[in-house]
Amino acid sequence: MANKTVPTAVDVEAYFTVQPEARAADCRALATLMQRASGHPPVMWGRMVGFGQRHYVYDSGREGDIFEIGFASGAGGKGDISLYVGGSEPDRAALLARLGKHREGKGCVYIKRLSDVDSAVLADLCAAALREARS
Repeated sequence: MANKTVPTAVDVEAYFTVQPEARAADCRALATLMQRASGHPPVMWGRMVGFGQRHYVYDSGREGDIFEIGFASGAGGKGDISLYVGGSEPDRAALLARLGKHREGKGCVYIKRLSDVDSAVLADLCAAALREARS
């Protein structure tokens, strides 16, 4: 079965401009933060903005490529922003405790707006996720 989450040629800025103004500003700020952390430019992976790329292989034999860190805005700027910033690094719990207003999902962290969280802690969370992805 082919992986549905692949990099596309869709313009990242076009993705931002269809968001409400405040959400677009949050997306641009997240893109800047994650690009600085990863050293890679933003790339659309379906409806997600990803940075970097890594290869994975599951015990089942399924394999593919996915971004190292990334985010997605809720449909039409409504709902949460999903942050894809790792999931098992040792210092994750301590970082999340300091992050600010968020909730955890399976494989992601949800926030309503960027101003709800501490940007420095988010940068540290991205760095931890990148260390895990690159190890």
